[in-house]
Amino acid sequence: MTTIRIPVSGGLTIVAEELGDPAAPTVILGHGGGQTRHSWDRAGHELADAGFHVINYDLLGHGESDWEPEGDYSFDRRASDLAAVAALTQGRFAFVGASLGGLSSMAAACHGVVPDALVLVDVVVQISQTGVERIIGFMSANPHGFGSLEEVADAISAYYPDRPRPARLDGLRKNLREGQDGRFYWHWDPKFLVGGKRHAAIDELLEGAEWPGRVPTLLVRGMKSDIVTEDGVADLVGRIPHLEVADIGGAGHMVAGDKNDQFNEAVIDFLMRVMPPAATLGG
Repeated sequence: MTTIRIPVSGGLTIVAEELGDPAAPTVILGHGGGQTRHSWDRAGHELADAGFHVINYDLLGHGESDWEPEGDYSFDRRASDLAAVAALTQGRFAFVGASLGGLSSMAAACHGVVPDALVLVDVVVQISQTGVERIIGFMSANPHGFGSLEEVADAISAYYPDRPRPARLDGLRKNLREGQDGRFYWHWDPKFLVGGKRHAAIDELLEGAEWPGRVPTLLVRGMKSDIVTEDGVADLVGRIPHLEVADIGGAGHMVAGDKNDQFNEAVIDFLMRVMPPAATLGG
């Protein structure tokens, strides 16, 4: 595994991890809003073990990637960032995007960065605004940070009571940064919560763009999600008639974190069918 730095527009840099053979089909992993690339740690290794080249990146304004000085976190901007990531591939590539990462993938695919396969992780074009407001409420609830990792764990448990509280809290540090005041803050630019609102919503952005309906697409849906509804799935099927849907029982919006084994199995099975590494062809 190698950490790489990818130049993007405005003189900024995206940080990513690269795994596997660069000559193999590439899977570009985009995490959800408020997360970092570490949410894909296990999935990235399993994809590489299956024969894929993996680029697992921190979205702009998240993790170790730069923050956008003007707070421009629009979908146009994120599509441009993805174009820079995709330029590193040597052949076929797939986008696997969760929530914000999935919306960014759709925006890129509709504006010239067309993948050979697309995996949307608990996200559709017509998402539930109730679920979105709940997420934003959680993410904006502690602008002054946390005094300890225990406080962070308490906040997560209150928001997501179905997920077991971790016995060891050190793993939370991957999603946090420590300020000069010694307090812990989420590892993202607070401007990203409002930095896209000045720009077109994803459905408005897609209007007039050529939807890549020919691209094999999988929706991985958490059956306890408050983001993806039946109406949202039906709308996506209207846009992508051949859409495949993998329902993950017992998982909420954070599908990969809730049911990692089932998630990885569904994604790898799909990619092995539609974009198999050369070593597996005819095998």
